[in-house]
Amino acid sequence: MILKIVRSRAMTKYLTSTGIVLVLIANFAGASEEEADKSTPAEDAAERYLQENPGGDGETKTYRMKTDTVIGSAQNVRSLASSADFIDAETLRELNLDDVNRALRRVPGVYVREEDGFGLLPNISIRGVDSTRSSKITMMEDGILTAPAPYSAPSAYYAPTAGRMSGIEVLKGSSQILYGPHITGGVINYLSTPIPQKASGYLRTTYGTNNEVRVHAWYGDTIDTASGRWGFLVEGYYRSTDGFHMIDTEPDFTSSLADDTGFTKTEPMLKVSWEPKSQTYQRLEAKAGHSELDANISYLGLEENDFRNSPFRRYSSSRFDNLTSRQTRTYLKYLVVPDDDVEIEAAGYYNQFKRNWFKLNDIRDVEDATDPNNTVNMDLSSALAGANGGNGLDVLRGDAAGTLRVRNNNRSYYMWGAQVLGTWRLHGEGVQHEVKAGVRYHEDRVRRFQTNELFEQASNGAIIDHDPGTPGDAGDREQMTGAIALYAQDRITTGKWTVTPGIRFESLDLEHIDNDAPATSGTESMSLVGGGLNALYRDSPAWEFFGGVNRGFSPPSPRAAIKDDVTEETSLGFELGTLYHNSDDSIGLTAIVFYTQFDDLIVVDNIGGAGSGDTENVGKVDSKGLELKLDYRLDKKMGWNFVNHWWFAGTYTDATLDGDSNSTDPESIFAGGLDGNRVPYIPEFQFQIGTRFAWKRTGFSLTGTFVDSTYTTASNTSSQTTPDGAPDARFGQTDSYFVVDLAAWYRLKENVTLLAGIQNLLDDEYLSSRHPHGPRAGKPLYAYFGLEFLF
Repeated sequence: MILKIVRSRAMTKYLTSTGIVLVLIANFAGASEEEADKSTPAEDAAERYLQENPGGDGETKTYRMKTDTVIGSAQNVRSLASSADFIDAETLRELNLDDVNRALRRVPGVYVREEDGFGLLPNISIRGVDSTRSSKITMMEDGILTAPAPYSAPSAYYAPTAGRMSGIEVLKGSSQILYGPHITGGVINYLSTPIPQKASGYLRTTYGTNNEVRVHAWYGDTIDTASGRWGFLVEGYYRSTDGFHMIDTEPDFTSSLADDTGFTKTEPMLKVSWEPKSQTYQRLEAKAGHSELDANISYLGLEENDFRNSPFRRYSSSRFDNLTSRQTRTYLKYLVVPDDDVEIEAAGYYNQFKRNWFKLNDIRDVEDATDPNNTVNMDLSSALAGANGGNGLDVLRGDAAGTLRVRNNNRSYYMWGAQVLGTWRLHGEGVQHEVKAGVRYHEDRVRRFQTNELFEQASNGAIIDHDPGTPGDAGDREQMTGAIALYAQDRITTGKWTVTPGIRFESLDLEHIDNDAPATSGTESMSLVGGGLNALYRDSPAWEFFGGVNRGFSPPSPRAAIKDDVTEETSLGFELGTLYHNSDDSIGLTAIVFYTQFDDLIVVDNIGGAGSGDTENVGKVDSKGLELKLDYRLDKKMGWNFVNHWWFAGTYTDATLDGDSNSTDPESIFAGGLDGNRVPYIPEFQFQIGTRFAWKRTGFSLTGTFVDSTYTTASNTSSQTTPDGAPDARFGQTDSYFVVDLAAWYRLKENVTLLAGIQNLLDDEYLSSRHPHGPRAGKPLYAYFGLEFLF
């Protein structure tokens, strides 16, 4: 049993954190609610708006702005005429989902590659795009771009925390036209907790394996005053864990430090809103949120045999590895509804992100196996694969002398922008139009100022000398992008048909400044055009059929465009699907076939791990497959007085290179790819099957997830060798795996619930990734218990 015994210090931390949150909630609970005046036309409009845009269940409903959402609810998926999915708050809470990777396993056509086991750094692909750092996904929170610099540095070293969300929306196909800049893959929109319509509070606190503590709490209210309706929400989220890895000990590194491979994350948030008393409905809403992360995670994996013998081991050479980050997000939104057929929303936003991943970069002064009198420098993946007679591996294990070069990957980001979206509804004879048109101006920037530090290691693994290096000696450059985006679509409904054409245009001004190589600095402009058309046919209340075509694009970073002449990635995607829901909603079926052609596929920074590669266009990819989703309420069919819900979500994908890869860079996961080879980390088969039983006061769910084995590079080799035959631990395959999760709950009172569960119930050990450097394991068995209050 992997579950650790509860330690007094961890339990003290757990109880203290919970107590602090309870005190804060108690202080806010004294807010008074004034008596509402007679309704005004604006309040009537607000009520209509609420009915169309519910923000939760029961008494926690709120007026959620439409720009917050791209779908709005699971029911709205049926009317999109394109493939989409909605993961609601109930699912996230009942299954205790904080890891977005686990949550997205429920969505067909979405592939995730585990890296850290907790979802801190997700690698997400939709329908076959490159999954590296989710760089081909338009990632948003409340309809606002949230990747640190989505144009200048799209690799997402930050992702919103799934555990504090009220929902997650996923768009694929032509329905993503309104939400660039990356529209070759899809859109993921995280929905933060909305402001409640009346005084409401929430507290969820859990304790689990590896001394993991989670506390999520919020309190909010909407109050009528003489000047209008004022709302507020104050929220806090906290998570910490010791992690599931164990670092090898050395003479200067004791066991008391070796098991601290986890992280601490803290996230406060404040929202306020105002709906003035006016004849026209208006709403202003502001949000300020902050995230801090301190994680002892590493790029370094294991040698193959070491992995099979002890998959959660970490070599002593990785003991310095630590990622710290701080993210601040703000927005101000304004909504005005002049009449039932016109809505205009405007938003301004500003986000900052800073991070420093202090991590082992390579090893130096390693004894040369061919000449013991000389030394060589080695990259980590070749050392893990046994190059140089295994001498590098001995240094990583702490069994030989050498020098550890650890890099401060210090980077700062900001982005700001303003956007306006208008909606007009036009009614004609037998034809209705819903026209959406918008504009966004956006700027973002990334500043890289990195330093190498040297740690001299003795033959017994102890560190005997340290050189802090010179600030900026490992990279001193910045990238900036200014972008204007124009987008429009018209939803045309006539009879049983709904047809939606759309278009997106973006104009980019790029700038790259390299203080290490000034000659590569410069500026460039780029224009991008995408668009799509989808159609929906409602054959009956039960059956709907839809199809669509989408031309997408994904722009390169400024450095890639200016220094390396990288052009935009483009795609042409087709989909054809059907949706079925019977009259009592006991059966729901979605089946979709898709085919996407990617041209000039961009591999961002060629992240093989060493960071020495460049972003490049690697060629063409064809991705085709079948997405299937089935929901079955057996209780409704059988007339039972309890809930029994069954679901299945599966994907078959054939994602292959169309022609040989253009890449010869050894750092690229596409190097050596031949025509017909499979795209790295895209499984051929994956599915999730599950069931949920719920009675009046208790219930449980059981979920099984299968993911097929994948190749980790486009060379499609099963051995740890590059196309040139050099040893490299990044080459090879992942394991296929089947993971079972169990979640249970018991309602003590109407608003008090006990929680318990086990994720990876069978404690399956599997190789989930060979990147950034060598084999690494998926998350092992995790058990938890907790308490949830809603008041």
